[in-house]
Amino acid sequence: MRNYTTPAANSDKVTKLYKLYKLYKETTMRLRQLLTGLIALTASCCAIAQPDYYRLELDVAINKSAAEVWSKVGGYCDISEWLSLDCEITQGDGGIGTVRVLNGTIVEPMVAQTELSYGYTQPVTEGEYYKLYHGFMEARPVSETTSKLIYTVMWDTSQSSEEEINAAIERRRSLFTTGLAKMKEIAEAQ
Repeated sequence: MRNYTTPAANSDKVTKLYKLYKLYKETTMRLRQLLTGLIALTASCCAIAQPDYYRLELDVAINKSAAEVWSKVGGYCDISEWLSLDCEITQGDGGIGTVRVLNGTIVEPMVAQTELSYGYTQPVTEGEYYKLYHGFMEARPVSETTSKLIYTVMWDTSQSSEEEINAAIERRRSLFTTGLAKMKEIAEAQ
């Protein structure tokens, strides 16, 4: 025996199917809008992230051998003597991976080292733009009895205004010129 439905029952099924179809279309449209927004957001984030690095290199001639200079000013916390900063080693033994903290706030892990040089970075600080700041200090031999102390820093300036960049350059130039003069004084002292 066949089961026949009344026209009213068929109408209810059609209405339910139509409502489901309409819900499907609305959901699909909202998902497309959301996806389009996410793509636009991702593209705008990527456009901002084009780094622009600035390098500042300063040096001073010293009337002592590079080895003598380094023995007096090349320790990782010797910065406390030539820049008058509090310095604490919080990790490591003075080699690569050693972490110093300056004035209780500036964290600087050592990332490179030779007999007469070291390099360091400043890691990401939560809530701040990462400038990829790196510094490198080297005692370079010029002759058996003279040397040159070189201090180089570099950082990403892409998120800074021209005024902020110039202020950062002058602040660092002044700071490290003072530091180099003090290191020369320490190294050449009898």
